[in-house]
Amino acid sequence: MLSMLLDGAVETLDISPDLQQVAIERYEEVGTWLAEHGGYRCRIYPQGSFRLGTVVRPHGRTGEYDIDLVCRLLITKENTTQAQLKQHVGDLLHQYMQWKQQHGHTDGPKTCEPRRRCWTLTYPDQGFHLDVLPAIPDVEHPPTGILLTDKQLYRWQHSNPIGYASWFRTRSEELQRRLIEAAQKRHVNVADVPEWEVRTTLQRVVQVLKWHCMLRFAHEPDNRPPSILITTLAAQSYRGELDLFTATRSVLAGMEGHIENRHGTWWIPNPAHEEENFADKWNEYPERREAFLAWHRDITGVLDDLIHLQGKGLHVVASRIAESFGHDVVQRSAQKYGDRLRAHTAAGTLGITSTGLLTTTAAATPVRGHTFYGAHADPRD
Repeated sequence: MLSMLLDGAVETLDISPDLQQVAIERYEEVGTWLAEHGGYRCRIYPQGSFRLGTVVRPHGRTGEYDIDLVCRLLITKENTTQAQLKQHVGDLLHQYMQWKQQHGHTDGPKTCEPRRRCWTLTYPDQGFHLDVLPAIPDVEHPPTGILLTDKQLYRWQHSNPIGYASWFRTRSEELQRRLIEAAQKRHVNVADVPEWEVRTTLQRVVQVLKWHCMLRFAHEPDNRPPSILITTLAAQSYRGELDLFTATRSVLAGMEGHIENRHGTWWIPNPAHEEENFADKWNEYPERREAFLAWHRDITGVLDDLIHLQGKGLHVVASRIAESFGHDVVQRSAQKYGDRLRAHTAAGTLGITSTGLLTTTAAATPVRGHTFYGAHADPRD
């Protein structure tokens, strides 16, 4: 019950296939335009949660999906400065936006705004915005390493989004298997199948953790642990469990063991680039580490509570989940739970454990089919 409820909840957080396809079309068009007009060999590709398949919907009705992109120009660092690189990409994006407007295209970005490291193309009527990160190749870390501008625009920062995604894939045999299956169906190489086209237990675990974290820090976003930090610790702690509830508890139990203290400096290395520290802000702002630990204790406590409450009925469990994951999410999750119980009962795959709990695992006594006539037609009752 706990896994089905949790899985039902996290399914409601996914970006819709239609919106995902629109976003892909928009950034591919931006990439094509830049490649044709930028004067340099240019490549735009997704990074972060959109690439990993761990996107969660924005909190609140007015929120937008944040889709992170890399704009990699084939320029050496000897031939540009960080300020020049960022300005050049910004100029190109403004030219692209103006081109769309001049040709009467209503599906283009409405604004192009500078951010700390990136440029943001806004699509307010389409439910998302694109954060475009200027980058150049990192020749010391081929083939996928990149160099980024930093906040002060004078020191190059290292990163490797493609390498990180490859590492994330290796953390889950289930993910690799599903990508292979998708590649075979499409008759393409496995590397050509993006992680966002499948949903595995590890991806769902990350979504659960990110959503809980987003809600908990809704009113103090500066202290909210970065998604990449949570994703990294979760993937490092994942041990291949296929049951979502069990996997989430196991991941939480292992997270702190992957946090390093290097001679007084808190460090969570990027698995694809050891020189990048995802916990760098903890050393500058100690309260952010304390915020992470408080969040970790909170969500661990929630899952522990659910273990003790599961024998008291669906409404009690759902109420506890709603306190931490939102009432609208849990309401739809309960609906999905009921639908799944009916489907498993009809298929003969619903069982009961020795302690009297319903389960869909093989090691249980099968529950006989039910016509659901009468007052107790709904398995959620």
